[in-house]
Amino acid sequence: MSGYKIYNQQQAHFITYSVVDWIDVFVRPMYKDTVVESLRYCQDSKGLRIHGWCLMTNHIHLIISAQEGTNLSDILRDMKRHTGKTILGDMQKNNKESRRKWMLWMFRQAGRRNRNNEIFQFWQHNNRPIEITTNKFFNQKMNYIHYNPVKEGFCHKPIDYPYSSARWYYEKKGLIEVDELLI
Repeated sequence: MSGYKIYNQQQAHFITYSVVDWIDVFVRPMYKDTVVESLRYCQDSKGLRIHGWCLMTNHIHLIISAQEGTNLSDILRDMKRHTGKTILGDMQKNNKESRRKWMLWMFRQAGRRNRNNEIFQFWQHNNRPIEITTNKFFNQKMNYIHYNPVKEGFCHKPIDYPYSSARWYYEKKGLIEVDELLI
């Protein structure tokens, strides 16, 4: 869909992007860690502000914005490119990855369907950004992303799932430091 676009680069947005064909890649710590490291790098070096996040097995939910003078669309593009290439490279080298041949075949097929790709496509192109303009919408989306792992049976309480910002909001601890948002 072409109707999803980030117009105000500094405004907070709820964004979800998914692995092509909803392939469950993020069941291995090394692939999850690549995403976490990339989020941290974008915070430290590219002006990304993370207000909420949750990494699931085949997609990530984010509530993010960009610092003044930076471009959220560019940050997302670079982050998706980097994580996709890194994970695909790790997957190609990892002989212990039980689904390696199948996943690489799927990513190659997705790449062939898209003339903008060289060989593979890892992420779906659409981020579905939705601008956050009210506290009600912010709270609704934050609850949605924090309860996503509970709904999927990964944990009993949002605070118990390490790959989200829930623990930050409870204890000010977590894999990623969160920039708390007040609308």
